[in-house]
Amino acid sequence: MELRFPEAPQPDDAALEAGRLLFAGETTFVKGVVAMDGLPPADRTEVCFAGRSNVGKSSLINALTGRKGLARASNTPGRTQEINFFTAGDFYVVDLPGYGFANAPVAVVEKWQRLLKQYLQGRQTLRRVFVLIDARHGAKAVDEEIMSLLDASAVTFQVVMTKVDKLRGDALEESLAKTRAALVKHPAAYPELILTSAEKGEGIPTLRAIIAGIS
Repeated sequence: MELRFPEAPQPDDAALEAGRLLFAGETTFVKGVVAMDGLPPADRTEVCFAGRSNVGKSSLINALTGRKGLARASNTPGRTQEINFFTAGDFYVVDLPGYGFANAPVAVVEKWQRLLKQYLQGRQTLRRVFVLIDARHGAKAVDEEIMSLLDASAVTFQVVMTKVDKLRGDALEESLAKTRAALVKHPAAYPELILTSAEKGEGIPTLRAIIAGIS
């Protein structure tokens, strides 16, 4: 089973350079969206990032774009529930609200779930969702919920393991095995894992190259 989801190989020099160039230019915040009628025009390829609270999504986006503070984590429900759009070259980079927060009011969670479903099912320019999973824990039930939603929405997703610098050796392999075992149940899953550390910069050039190669 594990062989179905190997680690993404190191891209070649041309792909790495394409990824570097994509994020070497200006990356700008476009808007935060709380309803479908507020979405920006679907005039370019989109990739988005999803992950449970505290997975390190903001840190990863900041490392990816090389813009410290571009994406901001927040405990404020109003801000947390926005879909945030950024431009990078001819791409939209989309930061989805963190999911799986235990203390959020039920009405807030339901509103977020409705917006997320509408966005995933109705955005024709969305090419891939990157689902972030904390390497210290591996895939959890709440991660599988978002994976099932992506399956139902027929949206391809790829798992990005975050904070891999916090684990090494057998502990990391155990976490990867747990995640791979979860992924085999999800037909929309892209068949390679991306291992990253925003703090150390590990895997960031690979992730940039993969995004630059999406059309």
